[in-house]
Amino acid sequence: MDTGTLVWIIVAIVVVVVLIGVAMAVSRRRGSARAEQRRHEAEQLREDAAAGASGLQANRAEAQQARLEADAAQARAAQAERNTAMDEATVEDRVREADRVDPDVDHTADDYQPESPSTTPGSEPTSTEPTSTEPVTPLEEDRRQKDPDLGGTHRA
Repeated sequence: MDTGTLVWIIVAIVVVVVLIGVAMAVSRRRGSARAEQRRHEAEQLREDAAAGASGLQANRAEAQQARLEADAAQARAAQAERNTAMDEATVEDRVREADRVDPDVDHTADDYQPESPSTTPGSEPTSTEPTSTEPVTPLEEDRRQKDPDLGGTHRA
């Protein structure tokens, strides 16, 4: 091997080592730039999460308020149902008392059921009295409408 060839081999080896060094430096710079970009992206995600957390607190407060309102409405509904049940019991007691007083109603029969007055708005309460098949004169009908003791309702 002559010296010229040896020099070229050494130069080639140096060039290859320098190219490897340059490639490694470029790779590190890209890696550090990529790492910096990822750090920035992570910081942005953390800021977005923090902004979302404040909205989350507001949503939690709104949900809690809605839950409290629903609980209050449920309590009012339960109270209204209790009041309705008490009113129905009172009405039934009155009907039973009326049936005990009425000589035409057998309240001691096994199949006795008190007939509650109708509760639909605008309807007349049902009567437990038997209806008469005798014709009623207009004058007598007018008296019945005005006198509650004759089965009227005080309506003219």
